[in-house]
Amino acid sequence: MPTLLKWLAIVLVVLVVGGVAAWFGARAYVREPVELAAAGPASVERGEYVFHAAGCYTCHSQEGQPPLSGGPPLETPFGTFHAPNITPHPEAGIGDWTEVEFARALRQGVAPGGVELYPVFPYTSYTHMTDQDVRDLWAYLQTVEPADNESPANDVPFPLSVRPLVTFWKVLFLPASELEDAPQQAEAWRRGRYLVLALTHCTQCHTPRNFLGARRVSMRLAGTESGPEGNAIPNITPENETGIGRWSESDLVFFLQTGMTPGGDFVGGRMADVIERSTSRMTAEDRQAIAAYVMALPPIEHAIEQDGQEQAGGGPGQ
Repeated sequence: MPTLLKWLAIVLVVLVVGGVAAWFGARAYVREPVELAAAGPASVERGEYVFHAAGCYTCHSQEGQPPLSGGPPLETPFGTFHAPNITPHPEAGIGDWTEVEFARALRQGVAPGGVELYPVFPYTSYTHMTDQDVRDLWAYLQTVEPADNESPANDVPFPLSVRPLVTFWKVLFLPASELEDAPQQAEAWRRGRYLVLALTHCTQCHTPRNFLGARRVSMRLAGTESGPEGNAIPNITPENETGIGRWSESDLVFFLQTGMTPGGDFVGGRMADVIERSTSRMTAEDRQAIAAYVMALPPIEHAIEQDGQEQAGGGPGQ
């Protein structure tokens, strides 16, 4: 019995020390919110643009319910998740949050009260957002109509239901919040990188994941056969046979505006919503920037089967 108690004590100490180290380690990867000038009409207008670019509507809304009052269930290998109400309703939504609390949730994955958010919410991409974009998005969300819809609780099995474990996951997989400086690259490339890696968070769907649900950085945007809700997501690196290497930049720009591929097909599924609610509402300059960045990426050969057939340079259709 003494030996058992000794080992239990050792395990307890390791968990406590590891938990504290993980907490501090996770905080080291993220920026604290900074004080900015008071938000005004211009901030709200910019925030609406950020809102569309970030795809907030698609995940946080569902048919028959008020906009942004909670999204449909998202079934994953780790459980079923429900995007919450993000209207400024004080009880059902985020109306009692502060701007700093919103910024921490968005970039650090921590809700008010220190509640760890599951990374099905793409804060691993939003962590790269600038202070100004976060401030503007917050300003815009304060203007939407409050809704009293209560989002259902997530259905996550034990031990994943123990939220503090997410802290350990962040130490391993939450990227540094600021994108590396790249002064040698053109301005359009830098803007495109920010849009792809942060706002539009393309890597969340188009990148395969490891057994812990983290994106495989070496396969960024190379597609996956087990995307959201188990569907196949195509390779969008500029690889000729399995990606979009046969597309031109103008082909990709046109696709982001209309949803039509160079072969004359129109995209379907979740990507159709992305086109309608996000990329088609961007400026022509931002669509061009996305195309410039994506088409300059290293090509990765990675064939993805869709509807029983391998993708063969067909692009981002679903």
